[in-house]
Amino acid sequence: MALSTEESGRLAALLSGQNERVTTRWTEIVTSSLRGRLSQAELRRQVQDLHSAIVATGEQGTIDLSADNAGELRAALSELSRGRARQGFSATETTISIFALKDVLAELVQESGGPNALQDYVAFSKLVDEMGLFTFESFVRTRESLIADQAEQLLELSTPVVKLWEGVVAVPLVGTLDSARAQVVMERLLQTLVDTGSPYAIIDITGVPAVDTQVAQHILKTVVAARLMGADCIISGIRPQIAQTIVALGIEFGDIATKASLADALRHVLRLTGVETARRPPRRAV
Repeated sequence: MALSTEESGRLAALLSGQNERVTTRWTEIVTSSLRGRLSQAELRRQVQDLHSAIVATGEQGTIDLSADNAGELRAALSELSRGRARQGFSATETTISIFALKDVLAELVQESGGPNALQDYVAFSKLVDEMGLFTFESFVRTRESLIADQAEQLLELSTPVVKLWEGVVAVPLVGTLDSARAQVVMERLLQTLVDTGSPYAIIDITGVPAVDTQVAQHILKTVVAARLMGADCIISGIRPQIAQTIVALGIEFGDIATKASLADALRHVLRLTGVETARRPPRRAV
């Protein structure tokens, strides 16, 4: 919805003519909807930015959010949306901050009177609706981006690669191993092998609740990729239930070494590197 040049001029004049009143009233209406979750000073600054952007756009000619001259107004709306999304506000709370301008305009238009009062208010309301829709869409895009970033961070945290011994790294897997996570595991393991120059890697599946054909394929691909980097892999955490499932599914690990626990896998690697390990005898009771 684009305002005509005359309507844009009247809107700019209406808002700029009572700058302080508009800002104060607009802030009051929004404050009641946010229930004190945003400071008065921050909220007033946001309202002033929006007010200035609307006036500046109206003074330049037709107010059309898709036009080049509305760049400042779009930027102000986008900044409001991004800020609210990062602060944890809902889409409704964010768009209400825009729709509150309707109440302010209703009061101003009613007081100003004039032959075009009703027509102007209808046009102004449609513009506010479009601004609210633009704000909602910007808010959703920001939230989706934040969620994607958080999911990626959680994925990285859930797939650590730790150094157990000189030349030995381990990947303790916990939870379900899907394609996306398997790709992250492979990338992080290969990068760690390059950074540390480790010839051995232990993939521990103790925390994986179930192993099916898909999970096994992901593990085998990771092992093959590590071998191409010159590292041997040992799979640990083969519990009795996991072993039975692997046999029932006919999954073949070939010449890949498998161990029941991470400790067994580490001892196996240490023996391969020539490090002798011995179990400490239990202490006698005094």
